[in-house]
Amino acid sequence: MGMYETVRRDEDPLVLDANTPENLSADVESSLLNSPRSDGSGGGGGGGGNASKGRLVSLDVFRGLTVAIMILVDDAGGILPAINHSPWNGLTLADFVMPFFLFIVGVSLALAYKNLSSGYLATKKAVVRALKLLVFGLFLQGGYFHGLNNLTYGVDIEQIRLAGILQRIAVAYFLAAVCEIWLKGDNNVKSGSSLLKKYQFQWAVVLVLTVAYCSLLYGLYVPDWEYSIPSETSSSALKIFKVKCGVRSDTGPACNAVGMIDRNVLGIQHLYKRPIYARMKQCSINSPDYGPLPPDAPTWCQAPFDPEGLLSSVMAIVTCLVGLHYGHIIVHFKDHKDRILHWIVPSSCLLVLGFALDFFGMHVNKALYTFSYMCVTAGAAGILFAGIYLMVDMYGYRRPTIVVEWMGMHALMIYILAACNILPVFLQGFYWRRPQNNIVVSLFSTFEKY
Repeated sequence: MGMYETVRRDEDPLVLDANTPENLSADVESSLLNSPRSDGSGGGGGGGGNASKGRLVSLDVFRGLTVAIMILVDDAGGILPAINHSPWNGLTLADFVMPFFLFIVGVSLALAYKNLSSGYLATKKAVVRALKLLVFGLFLQGGYFHGLNNLTYGVDIEQIRLAGILQRIAVAYFLAAVCEIWLKGDNNVKSGSSLLKKYQFQWAVVLVLTVAYCSLLYGLYVPDWEYSIPSETSSSALKIFKVKCGVRSDTGPACNAVGMIDRNVLGIQHLYKRPIYARMKQCSINSPDYGPLPPDAPTWCQAPFDPEGLLSSVMAIVTCLVGLHYGHIIVHFKDHKDRILHWIVPSSCLLVLGFALDFFGMHVNKALYTFSYMCVTAGAAGILFAGIYLMVDMYGYRRPTIVVEWMGMHALMIYILAACNILPVFLQGFYWRRPQNNIVVSLFSTFEKY
């Protein structure tokens, strides 16, 4: 992932429960984020202690744990490729980070928009927040910071990467916020069926998005295409590669509809230049890590591909809406056991469905954000969230999680400084006589010796 900021909590786009759509801060802090007692009256159960008097601590812990996983896979993924993102089909530890964040955003939205005095004002603020995230994402991941060991800054607008992590979160947040503001009934919730009825139009959106995604992924015709990269012998010359496709329903790296839509809508020059499938056996002699091309490497191995593209973001929105449902359970059910039950059952069903779809050919794939991938990761998020809630908010075991709780409350700051390399890039700007003489290079050199 990338980076976050410490400033004010209402400026943290991943701490959506703290910035209410209107002047509801006190209500959010005092009632939306309370940990109710098992009798449903609002206190802590089973030794909840102070956790019951403030925020929904489990949400901060879950967010902080996700940030910790993100840092781990970013820093250790090159050393331990097994925890790095799967080169294509399959699931690794790193592949849970993005859906976990989207799930958390959904849960937070349900808490923030529990009570609304003005839907129009809430929508206006959602638009502003989404635009801030989009601009922030373009700045951080569009290419302005050229990375470690490169002390130049700036980006060629003709080559800027348009998609990215924060951009995807912005789109998912905005659409989920609009659904929560405008698409819910006014009936009281007394059971699981009445909960579904109250938010039936939101589930209709989930169905429409899922059908649209699957129809496009498996129905669009993908023609032959080509791309170019700079030649190794001349900086001005380009090397052109042609990729043969002419197929439908292909979910391989070369001929999928996800990549085709991004190439035609965003432009291939605006896509991520280091595709994840470059770590596949066909493309790397060091697979599952990056490495030199094998002699018989296919032509598509070096083609740009964006893991946060347009079509794949459709199912990312669905993950956010699933998290919204889990947040509704917090809002409408006050008993701990009811909450746990209404979380565990759908989570288990999602996991079973996702793995069953993978078994029958709809592979779990993070790069394409397949429906099976959405099911497995959303189900895992639900079970993990329920477990953290059980430990932290029900039984009050906060001491073992105090560090990740703090990380969750300052997620944006950590994302910016650690995952987006802002801190090491900043430190590299201070050197002795030569740019190579800086603390970051020295630390990496020392680490490699051991």
